[in-house]
Amino acid sequence: LPGTDFDMGPGGKGSNQAVGVARMGGSSSFIGMLGKDKLSEIAISMYTEEGVNTDFVSYTDQLPTGVGVIVLNPQGENFIIIDMAANNLMDASYIVAAEDRIKNSKMIVSVLETPLMTAMKAMELGKRNHITTLLNPAPAVQIPETHFQYIDLLTPNESELRILLGLKPNDPTPTIKLAQRMQDKGLGTVIVTQGEKGAMIVTQNDVIEIPSVKVDVVDTTGAGDAFNAGLAVAYAEGKDIVTATQIACCCGALCCTKLGVVPGIPHRDQVESLFKKAY
Repeated sequence: LPGTDFDMGPGGKGSNQAVGVARMGGSSSFIGMLGKDKLSEIAISMYTEEGVNTDFVSYTDQLPTGVGVIVLNPQGENFIIIDMAANNLMDASYIVAAEDRIKNSKMIVSVLETPLMTAMKAMELGKRNHITTLLNPAPAVQIPETHFQYIDLLTPNESELRILLGLKPNDPTPTIKLAQRMQDKGLGTVIVTQGEKGAMIVTQNDVIEIPSVKVDVVDTTGAGDAFNAGLAVAYAEGKDIVTATQIACCCGALCCTKLGVVPGIPHRDQVESLFKKAY
């Protein structure tokens, strides 16, 4: 199939979110696994430039650095094929090794581009140390219900929410009921991202719809990562969940206005300006 406008740049959900946190003014540390190759050199150079701490980045010569191939249509929508590669070798011991850093944090964020039990160990250690835990469950897989208790904030999109519960991505059960089902089993707040519709906050006591911010969309890739980075920083700074989600929506919207993920991840001054206009 012929295509145009090839571009290559840094990515990976955890990596993107670490950069997003730093650009929002947060003190950002990244726990990850890279191959010993040219791509890892690009990554480390970016982390240095962005101010992301890499004390807990590890290397392997068994597998290459993880990659993703993104196919973008003229409307700015995308699908992504990923090879997690070196990420697959990152077991829970790498999280345990970073426990002292976790203890001295306000928020620990994980995605699912590592083995599931590694992500769950991050949530468990965060909870054990009274640190707010945020799980961005992508790419989605079913999570054992015994681990729901370790998750304070869960940020799936609508299809990911269903996959987490072992359902088909298009299951007709209302999103609110699915979020409440997870909360009944010990999970905290569920914030469902809904693309151009915005986000839905489901707490134990309330359901709050946050409208999206309208922008001229160039590329939706990375919008979820920008959303989670903004949410993490705002909530860690003490913002209430509604304000933090509004800030997150601004981050996601701004990311859609540029081609490429890292170029689109916004800085704090941009987010604050859009937040004042939008909310």
